[in-house]
Order: sequence, then structure tokens, then C-alpha cells
Amino acid sequence: MSSKQSSSKSAGTAADRSAETAAGRARPGSVPTGPRPPRLTGAAALTAVEGVALAGSGIYLLAMALLSKPDSLRQALTAGVTVLVLAALPLVAARGLWLLRRWSRGPAIITQLMALPVAWTFCNGGGALIAAGAALALAAVVTLVLLVNPTATEALGIGPRED
Repeated sequence: MSSKQSSSKSAGTAADRSAETAAGRARPGSVPTGPRPPRLTGAAALTAVEGVALAGSGIYLLAMALLSKPDSLRQALTAGVTVLVLAALPLVAARGLWLLRRWSRGPAIITQLMALPVAWTFCNGGGALIAAGAALALAAVVTLVLLVNPTATEALGIGPRED
């Protein structure tokens, strides 16, 4: 291929890309721009609330390990630190959703799928845990629906693959 042909081919490709962007379709590798749809804002907010609740639980576990007399201090501290580390996943995913980052949808969906068995365990616990489990299950299902919504996936630059 001559240099003239390759330069005209690359210019055509750039023109195609700008036409795609002007038509409103984001390229798979591009960072989406434009307004954040309310559904995506809701998913980011719910994911952030779950992350904050998980971080609060981790801090509570650490405080109880240090202030009370647990059977095993090492186990109590490990549980608190583990919950705090796990809280990072929904918090990072929520920030990514808020900033319209394409990669954030996966961790957010994983967070919601992990929340469902936890909610089931809470519901089987009895007492006030039933209400907490129901609230967690509702939040997880609503967030999953918001994340797979076509409006949200389009805003994140995730669309059907072109062959």
C-alpha cells in the first residue's frame, strides 16, 4: 500500500469516527461525554450507600474488637479489616459510575450480586435483620435493573457489538 493510500485510509477512518461521535454513538474505547442519565445517577448513589454501610460495619467491627473482650482478638480484627477492604469495591464502582467510566459497571454489578445472598442470610436471621435483609435485597435488585438499562449502558459507552 502506498503512503497516499494509507493516509487517505486513515483520514477516512478519522472521518468515520467523528461522524459516529456526532451521531451520538460512542466508540467502544472512548470516554463517554454528555449528561449523566438519572438512572445511572441512582445506581451510583445506591452503590455508594451500600459501600458506606459496609465501611461503617467494618469500623464497628474493629471498634468492638478493640473495646470489648472478643474470644479471639485476631479473628475480630481480621473480620473488621476484611469488611473495610470489601467496602472499597462498591465505593470505587460508585465513583466510576458517577464519572461515567465504562469499567465501573462490572464491579457495580458484582457488588449487587454479592449483596443478594447476604440479604437472604439477613432475612433468615429473624428480628430486625429481616427488615435489613429486605432493604438490602430491594436496593440490590433496583440497582441491577438500573445498571442493565439501555440508557445507562449507552451513557457508559457500552453498546451492542458491531460485526
